[in-house]
Amino acid sequence: MPSKILVVDDDAHIREVVQFALEKAGVEVIEAGDGRRALELFSGLKPDLVILDITMPEMDGLAVCREIRKSFDTPILFLSSRADEVDRVVGLEIGGDDYVTKPFSPRELVARVQAILKRARAKPTDAPAVKELRHGSVRLDVQGHAAYLKDKKIQLTATEFAILTTFLHNPERVLSRDQLMDAAYDRDISVSDRTIDSHIRHVRGKYARAGCKEIIETVHGVGYKLGSCR
Repeated sequence: MPSKILVVDDDAHIREVVQFALEKAGVEVIEAGDGRRALELFSGLKPDLVILDITMPEMDGLAVCREIRKSFDTPILFLSSRADEVDRVVGLEIGGDDYVTKPFSPRELVARVQAILKRARAKPTDAPAVKELRHGSVRLDVQGHAAYLKDKKIQLTATEFAILTTFLHNPERVLSRDQLMDAAYDRDISVSDRTIDSHIRHVRGKYARAGCKEIIETVHGVGYKLGSCR
């Protein structure tokens, strides 16, 4: 079955460009021109990924993302006509998996979409031999793509899950941002250090709200390492 992607943008030309590029890559595309319509379609169709413009009438992309994240961890890739770092950070903080600024290369967009889908829907034959990873009270069901603190489930995006899995595979190592980028993104995709920092901050926030404030530690000038949760 081809992946099903919901493309949300108030610019019909952008939707047309994205639809053409994705369908050429073998993806099924559903379109919405505003945020409220996007939520209606999302509820009924349950897409595998959402490409979401930030600035839209009726309901902006950040508000749509917040609504989706109340119940679902469906991957979300943000689009924006502004190269504003605030937009980027806020979008990732509220649960976005990636961010592309307009004007963009359709080829790069497809590459980023494929990277996100690969993380979110790994084939059973590609699944790692290990089924579960543990560190203190942190537990990852690798094949089930579920994260827990003791018995409490933590909702992580596909990118956040990939990053935390890398830490649990390397519990004693300090990992640089470059190493985390390689774990979370395909090697031919470039993201900024701020993007990785935003994902780390989001993982920390989710675990802190569940009772663990030391899930990931900063090693200044080097990178990050796995912390301790009892």
